[in-house]
Amino acid sequence: MTTVHKNGIAEAARFSVAPMMDWTDSLCRRVHRLLSRRTLLYTEMVTAPALVFGDRAKLLDHDAGEHPLALQLGGSDPGQLAEAARIGADWGYDEINLNVGCPSDRVQSGCFGAVLMTRPELVVECVAAMIAASPVEVTVKCRIGVDEQDPEAVLPDFLCRMREAGVRRITIHARKAWLQGLSPRENREIPPLDYPLVHRMKRDFPDLHLSVNGGIASLDAVGEHLRMMDGVMVGRAAYHQPWDMLGAADRLWNEAPRFADPLAAAQALRELVEAHLAAGGRLHQVTRHMLGLFHGRPGARGWRRQLSEGASRARDRAEALAVYDAALAEVMVPA
Repeated sequence: MTTVHKNGIAEAARFSVAPMMDWTDSLCRRVHRLLSRRTLLYTEMVTAPALVFGDRAKLLDHDAGEHPLALQLGGSDPGQLAEAARIGADWGYDEINLNVGCPSDRVQSGCFGAVLMTRPELVVECVAAMIAASPVEVTVKCRIGVDEQDPEAVLPDFLCRMREAGVRRITIHARKAWLQGLSPRENREIPPLDYPLVHRMKRDFPDLHLSVNGGIASLDAVGEHLRMMDGVMVGRAAYHQPWDMLGAADRLWNEAPRFADPLAAAQALRELVEAHLAAGGRLHQVTRHMLGLFHGRPGARGWRRQLSEGASRARDRAEALAVYDAALAEVMVPA
């Protein structure tokens, strides 16, 4: 499988969809790729031990059309991460990303994710080992700090260490992670965003390719951040409002969008639905990633209802396609 040249992957990182557990699976990425040719897509986080010792095909299989595509790894053992990075590169991924930002209890108990912000020397060991083992670029996604850390001191020190270890591209979630007292969901919403700090990091580290993440919910906001940053990563907004965030995203690279409106995209997505059903898949496995396609538009409620209720009732391929067509009918507003 041909991978994207390093300069190409950095260019794709101008706008990316964040890795999101239970959401950004291969089918989700194929939906997003149909909407945008250029956006950099990420897998869900895969733990290094699962990849080294588990079912690699189940964890890594993807469609060639998903590229440019990055694999996000979680872990804290340099040897395991190096092996996982090598495996990911061999499997055709264009980038290997280390998670230093996830605040979930499961991640904390394994000593990886955001808790690693408290052990930057270990992160240095990990990324150095990954870089030595991987023929494709190794990147990092981090927070501005955790718990009582002072981001003004912690973040620049962390970036210095990453640069010295050989990392050249970093995505910064512009919030602290509170490892005690807040749930993972609360950690995505309650800690205040500090965009000015992240913007200052770009001024202070002009040689690094820095992307900002967190709370960005419109393409206009993406454009504003790109005046100061190399890249922008969007998570939940891209998932819940895929047309709003991705339908015109290719304009960020001065390219025309693939579709004129979400209806044209939904009609084109029928081919993906058909292929998934023909391969033995269930309708809801793919349509769950499309529920927000018509967010804020006429027929959106009917579209969601048809797909949510009908997908679970469809007993065969013909019924499943009939459900999808009924959902399409809900958004075919007469001229």
